[in-house]
Amino acid sequence: MPFVSIRITREGNTVEQKAQVIREVTDTLQRVLGKEPHLTHIVIEEVDADNWGYAGQTTTEFRRQSAQSKV
Repeated sequence: MPFVSIRITREGNTVEQKAQVIREVTDTLQRVLGKEPHLTHIVIEEVDADNWGYAGQTTTEFRRQSAQSKV
């Protein structure tokens, strides 16, 4: 029973986009590993950009700084 956890930042991802990700990941597991789709579980967890960080700062702050440096 494959279980795939996908974490992305919450920023307007549509229901249709997430459904496509679920379909395509399921198809890939079936095609590449021979896993049965009815036994495959996919979870998409959306995390606020303020709760996702790297390089010592939140994603929100990193994007703010990146946008300012492009001006």
